[in-house]
Amino acid sequence: MRLVNDSGRLALVVGDRVADVKQASKGRFSPDPDAVFPRWTEFREWAATVTSGTKPLADVNLKAPVPQPRQLFAVGLNYRAHAEETDTATPDEPLVFAKFPSCLTGPDADITVAGRSIDWEAELVVVMAVGGRGIPAERAWDCVAGLTVGQDLSERVDQARGPVPQWSMAKSHEKFGPTGPTLVTPDEVDNPAKLEIRCTIGGEVVQQGNTAQMIHPVPQLIEWISHRVKLFPGDLIFTGTPAGVGMGRNPPRYLCPGDVLVTEIGGLGRIEQRFR
Repeated sequence: MRLVNDSGRLALVVGDRVADVKQASKGRFSPDPDAVFPRWTEFREWAATVTSGTKPLADVNLKAPVPQPRQLFAVGLNYRAHAEETDTATPDEPLVFAKFPSCLTGPDADITVAGRSIDWEAELVVVMAVGGRGIPAERAWDCVAGLTVGQDLSERVDQARGPVPQWSMAKSHEKFGPTGPTLVTPDEVDNPAKLEIRCTIGGEVVQQGNTAQMIHPVPQLIEWISHRVKLFPGDLIFTGTPAGVGMGRNPPRYLCPGDVLVTEIGGLGRIEQRFR
């Protein structure tokens, strides 16, 4: 199953068309994309009965698939080569911080360059369907609603400012959390634990990796987080980035006005951001 946010309304992808969820369900389900997760099992059963859409997918005005999650977690240094390029020790346990939901934007966005050290981080984003505490790793994938493409954009000067790092603030500027284009259930891809990630700037490949290279894979992240924080349906987890970020280069390279950033994950799609 694939879902999209069409100008703030939840829609189900059926082939090359989409069905507006509220209209197709005759009001049984809300048009609010965030409202579906507490009713995920019921919704999936209904969605399996939908066989046609009324609007071409090409005409959809795509917004963030999950625009207002209750919580937004992110994971740092979750790929060994990325830790090495930033000259940082590989963490024994997941390094988890918060991004604030107000930073989220859709898959096609113009972003203002507000500083001189905005960095890119291509990431797989996990959307929870089942919340709670103490979710075991062996049950974690059963608690996932879907996957989407994300960028954990970072203002590196802000991140390093002060006596302690300011990760959450530096990564939560306006539109610093692009996601999309769709929410894809794990059964739609051959292996949700082995997805190719690719990021380009102006056509130049700057990141190329695979989610199988995660130090702490998705089930372990869900287990670790849920043993400390209660998860809620619709929560997002940005799962970390492969090597190739700007701060890891010599000299460092950051995003500038005129840059076009494209992020792709196999089976999930692509997102594009233009910097002004």
